[in-house]
Parts: sequence; C-alpha cells; structure tokens
Amino acid sequence: MKTGISAIVVALGLMVAAPCAMAQRASLSERVAALEQRAATDRGNVDLLNQVNALKAEVQALRAQLEELQHQQQKAQTDARNQYLDLDGRLVRLEGGTPVGTVPAPTGIVADVASAPVAPAAVPPPAAPASDAGASTTPPAVAGDAERIAYGAAFDVLKAGRYDESARQFVAFLAQFPDGALAPNAIYWLGESYYATQNYPLALQQFQALLDRYPAHDKAPGAMLKLGLTQYGMQQIAEAEATLAAVPQRYPGSDAARTAEDRLRAIRLGSLR
Repeated sequence: MKTGISAIVVALGLMVAAPCAMAQRASLSERVAALEQRAATDRGNVDLLNQVNALKAEVQALRAQLEELQHQQQKAQTDARNQYLDLDGRLVRLEGGTPVGTVPAPTGIVADVASAPVAPAAVPPPAAPASDAGASTTPPAVAGDAERIAYGAAFDVLKAGRYDESARQFVAFLAQFPDGALAPNAIYWLGESYYATQNYPLALQQFQALLDRYPAHDKAPGAMLKLGLTQYGMQQIAEAEATLAAVPQRYPGSDAARTAEDRLRAIRLGSLR
C-alpha cells in the first residue's frame, strides 16, 4: 500500500515538473535564438563598417588622383604660357637686337591685383583701321634702344603675372612709341593683359586694333584667335564662332588656325571652359 502511494506521489511530481522543464527548454531556445540573431546583426554591422571604410579609402584615393591631375594641368598651362612668353621675348631680341640694360619693375607693389580691372580711362583710343588715311600697316624694322628697354620692362611684368601693372606699362609704351617697331607686340600683349583679368571689352579693343593696323604681322593670327575667345568670354557666341571659323581661312596653316579649329569644335560641343 505504501509502495503504491509512493508511486502515485512520484508520478504526480513528474507531472508537475514536466511543464517546468518544458518551459525552461523553451526559454533556453529563445535565448539561443536571440543570441544568434544578435551575432548575425553584429556581423552585418561589421561588414557594413568594412564596406564604408573601403569606400572612404577609395574616395580618398580618387581625390588624391584628382588633385594630382589638377596640379599637372596647372603646371602644363603655366609651362605653356612661359614657353610662349619666352618665345616672344626671343623673337623680339632677334628682330630688334639685344636690349641694352633693363628698366626695373615699379617698386611698392606688394601683391598682384589682377582681380581689379584697369580703368577704361587709362586705355589709349583704338588704332585707326588700315584702310584709313595715316594708318600704319608696316612698323619700322628695328626698334631703338629706348623702345626695347621700355618694352622689355612691360614684358617682364607680364611674365611675372602682374597683369594690371603690365597693362599700365604697355599703355604707357604705346603712348610713347605709337608707331614703333614693337607697337604690334605691345598691342597684342596689352590685349592679353586685359584678357587675363577677364576685362573682355578692353581686350577686344586691342586685338581688333592689331588686326586693323597690322593684319600681316606675326601677332595677327594670335590676335584673331584671342578676339574670338574674347567674344566667347563676353557670351557673344555667334560672333565668337564666326571669328574662330575665319582664322583658318585668313591665316591657313598657322598654329592659331589649328587652335581656333579646336576651340570652335569645343564651343559647338558645349565643352569649352
């Protein structure tokens, strides 16, 4: 009898403990599932973080490449400008002889003020067209010492990138030597000085004056090219296209003609900057 009672007690105990055990197993399963889900989330976060870091590294590499390309482009532009200026200086020396001494650049200039355009009042009136009476189409063959020295001083300021000051010096030079051997060169570089500071109306006057007075001069093809680019800078697109298209017709085979064709294609493709 006692044995039967004990068996019943044990059975009842097992019946009571079974739900508890099942509940514990269910709780453990849920905890394991939660831990597994957290681990999966953590792995996803780590992967995402790794991807973000990889993208950051790629962006930094691309930025470094872009900066290097920009540096190379600026250097190429500077080198090309310096070579062009040096070539002009050599041609001037060959045409007019070696300058006797140089005039020092004006003192007191602390920094370049190229952002401030030169006042229009400082500009001499445009040269008369070649067809007008008194127009000079052929400058003297040889420049005098004073002319070469004054021109060299203005040209040195231009090479230094002080465009406002070079404009003032070329204006003074043309006032002193309006029909000198180096007057066409001075008119061209005066236009370049204005063009460099985006003073397009004054630049246009000088390039047009050079074409009117000295259409057969060595600087004339470049003046016509820059005239077209100046018109483009003034948003005169139709006029710019017409001028650039005329450069190869008027000066076939010249470097300016080839450059004008390239610039004209760029304008028509909308890619000229």
